[in-house]
Amino acid sequence: MTGPIKLLIVDDHPVVRDGLSAMFARDPEFTVVGEASDGAEAVRMAVTLVPDVILMDLRMAGMDGVTAIGELSRREVPARVLVLTTYDTDSHVLPAIEAGATGYLLKDAPREELLRAVRSAARGEVTLAPSVAARLMSRLRAPAPTTGPLSQRELEVLRLVAGGNTNREAAARLFITEATVKTHLINIYAKLDVKDRAAAVAEGYNRGLLGA
Repeated sequence: MTGPIKLLIVDDHPVVRDGLSAMFARDPEFTVVGEASDGAEAVRMAVTLVPDVILMDLRMAGMDGVTAIGELSRREVPARVLVLTTYDTDSHVLPAIEAGATGYLLKDAPREELLRAVRSAARGEVTLAPSVAARLMSRLRAPAPTTGPLSQRELEVLRLVAGGNTNREAAARLFITEATVKTHLINIYAKLDVKDRAAAVAEGYNRGLLGA
């Protein structure tokens, strides 16, 4: 790559955008070509400005970061997306990576680590925060849940969830622990090929598991 790395900074907090812009402005290796306050604005600016790397927050008013990453992929915008957020849970990390993010860093990352990550992203290399890498490795090493039809107990859990019961309420009604309910839900999601409770209930009705 010749010339400075062109950056688009996406965050709904002006103070964060200002701080990042000032940090990168001090290094001639980078140039900030634009700032966006939500995902929709980021997509529009990325199409127009053609940045090399997009620093993307995840939780924003309007279009969130994961949706924006997916939209950038759909439009075949060549920019690499480096997620920069405060969240490192599975519910944030996995959707972002699946949507097409090149890297995932936390906002408490040291300055030099962030600069290295942007350089790596510009080269198309993956950069992950240590906690995120550990989380992904843990999931890869975990045994895959059993596929196939739902067991009787899984059906009972799904019916209780469809009835509006929380995990704690379902556990009390079935005389099992809340952790066991969560395990059943993980298996239900895998078997129904869904990602959350609402989708599991919808798919349960679609397959006739919950009645008409």
